[in-house]
Amino acid sequence: MAGKSIVVTSGKGGVGKTTTVANIGTALAKKGFRVVLVDADIGLRNLDVVMGVENRIVYNVVDIIEGNCRMEQAMIRDRKLTNLYLIPAAQTREKDAVNPEQMKDLCAQLLESFDYVIMDCPAGIERGFKNAIAGADTAIVVTTPEVSAIRDADRVIGLLESNLLTNIHLIVNRMNYRMLRKGDQMSTEDIVGLLSVPLLGVVPESEEVLVSTNRGVPLVHNRGSHAGTAFQNIAARLDGENIPIESDNHAGLMGKIKRFIWS
Repeated sequence: MAGKSIVVTSGKGGVGKTTTVANIGTALAKKGFRVVLVDADIGLRNLDVVMGVENRIVYNVVDIIEGNCRMEQAMIRDRKLTNLYLIPAAQTREKDAVNPEQMKDLCAQLLESFDYVIMDCPAGIERGFKNAIAGADTAIVVTTPEVSAIRDADRVIGLLESNLLTNIHLIVNRMNYRMLRKGDQMSTEDIVGLLSVPLLGVVPESEEVLVSTNRGVPLVHNRGSHAGTAFQNIAARLDGENIPIESDNHAGLMGKIKRFIWS
């Protein structure tokens, strides 16, 4: 298969982009694909911590682009999977240390050796965002069922489309089904209706996420994790498998929130 270059993004920070990158990438690697994760959040790297390789960093993505090392020297192989790699972000450089054309060239080089290149996009819509989307052919927008996160996701989707990146998918993260049943949270159907992009998956709220992050072991390694299973299903859908997405079919607070978002 031709390699796929995927950027995982959102308008709002703290919605779970980095956790999503780690788990989708790990799940795809467990399926046998060669996967490289690229932390594009220059100045504020976190993907190495979530993957549990923070003590093994020697070079970073800026070092590759500036020619300070070979690409292979900056790649950190996963502790469990030999076909999964991470290229960390530079922690002591500014986002303008890299430009979109350089990131585009880097992705093209990586796609010569990998089935999936997955980029962790920084929050916001400035230079870091433009760098991260430059080499992508697919975008995954992550949101939580919160008004501010959904409104920011809508803004990001518009920016992706204006940059001619039209293969866009949505992940709803931290879905709290107890709140949903009480009518205190927007439903998946409501969110998809507002954002008008295909739904790739829904990840339930889970304390396991914090535990896995602290341990540096993605949830997809835990067979008993509902959130981990959700990420595995998302990865399978990216690979073309037809796995139904659980539907909630609850009305939530649609009317009031819709008026607030677009008023």
